[in-house]
Amino acid sequence: MKRKTFYKKNLLISSLLFFSVTIYAQQKINADSIRNKMHWFADAKLGIFIHWGIYAVKGIDESWSFYNKKISYAGYIEQLKGFTASKYNPQAWAALIKETGARYAVITTKHHDGVALWPTKQNHFNVKDNTPAKRDVLQPFYDALNKQGIKRGAYFSLIDWSYTDYPGFIKDSTRYKIADEPERWKHFQHFLQAQIDEINIAYKPDLWWFDGDWEHTPVEWEAEKLRLQILSKNPAAIINGRLQGYGDYETPEQNFPVSRPKFNWWELCMTTNNNWGYHPDDTAYKTPFEVITIFVDAVSNGGNLLLDIGPKEDGTIPAKQVNVLKELGKWNKKNGEAIFGTIPGLPQGHFYGPTTLSKDSTTLYLFLPAQTAGNIMLKGLVNEIKDIVVVGTAQHLRPKVVGKISWSPVPGLVFINVPEKIRDKYMTVLKLTLNGAVKLYRGQGGLN
Repeated sequence: MKRKTFYKKNLLISSLLFFSVTIYAQQKINADSIRNKMHWFADAKLGIFIHWGIYAVKGIDESWSFYNKKISYAGYIEQLKGFTASKYNPQAWAALIKETGARYAVITTKHHDGVALWPTKQNHFNVKDNTPAKRDVLQPFYDALNKQGIKRGAYFSLIDWSYTDYPGFIKDSTRYKIADEPERWKHFQHFLQAQIDEINIAYKPDLWWFDGDWEHTPVEWEAEKLRLQILSKNPAAIINGRLQGYGDYETPEQNFPVSRPKFNWWELCMTTNNNWGYHPDDTAYKTPFEVITIFVDAVSNGGNLLLDIGPKEDGTIPAKQVNVLKELGKWNKKNGEAIFGTIPGLPQGHFYGPTTLSKDSTTLYLFLPAQTAGNIMLKGLVNEIKDIVVVGTAQHLRPKVVGKISWSPVPGLVFINVPEKIRDKYMTVLKLTLNGAVKLYRGQGGLN
């Protein structure tokens, strides 16, 4: 999708930028001004990412395949002739997304190759004018999402390697330097801003998912202007963190946090196999258990998961991806109360697994891997546990407190015996009702 072979050597720099961009954004954007519009995003927890474009014709890397010279540019752009969308069913797509439990969906309106999925008026590649699909494929999808009550997201590449007035083209080759031809760059900026306006006015995305910002500075992109341009027409729009410090939330790619991120809002974007778009040669699919485990880990750490699928050129979704989405949906239907609308759970060290809390912190959810049975342990919980229920069942469990000394403020250890017969196929969830907002002992076990 984004930073591939050419940028791997810059991994350390990218990691540093990931944090510095957030600091920059905090300096430029008042967090209080965006807090209200972020409520739905914070509660959403799950989004579905869709990478669909002409790269599905040959099943090759989206844009990067010609940039990295795996295929010639002419061979890549020839795929325009094969993009048919002949079996595209946006209503079925939206229904499948709804089935997963996802609250939002993000589709690639235009990747780095410059091919738009809407009929752009900017005299540039688009699927209506340049492919056998011969239609706007965005509008029916967004209409279908509206009917399902799912928020609309628009992935948009700031980079356009096909546009002749964009400086970059292929790896180790550029068309010009901005300093040498500033008027040419201004022409590209006008084109870029015009396309963003087209999407903003025609489709009114709830969320903008920018990509490619690493190629230029905030000043060169006119990032602040782009943000104001969007919000002037759609004040409630959320913007991801790939606008050189002018976004509302961070979105690490494929990288799982070990400690809880300190961002107000964040989202892990991740593929179902190892590639973003349709790649028939990539059979390394994540299992439903793996996806659910990653999803729960993100949510327990205060983030969302944006899970990607890559439809074929005709609009059909590969069966293995459909299976992952459906299994995720079944699990969410059973255990959703522990996920949606919750807040991050206990700090590390209190429980050996992910946790979440109700917004009033009076209900604690413990997530157990599928094969977990027998005694589990909870440390440092000051509260009395009023009830324990296995989520999605009528099964109640009893806690046992061990090691509590009457004259010590240090709480005992809580053991809960989990019978094998109640285990979930993928991950069992326990709901602990507390006698008040959660209180934790964070000391070292001493008397003081």
